[in-house]
Amino acid sequence: MAAKVKLDLKSLSQQDLKDKITEEQLRLKKITFSHAITPIENPMSIRSLRREIARMKTELHKRELGF
Repeated sequence: MAAKVKLDLKSLSQQDLKDKITEEQLRLKKITFSHAITPIENPMSIRSLRREIARMKTELHKRELGF
């Protein structure tokens, strides 16, 4: 799965990547809040979403540095 995400991130433009990061961060906040109220069915989805956001931020940072 990591390879698939990596390929999708490379095909996005820098602005699209920024938009996707903010969108996923908002989704993470909503999931975390709903999990605090009533436990969600798969709590591992929170971890995978956090890691996906980190991958996107890493790709964005690499682009800003010019790699």
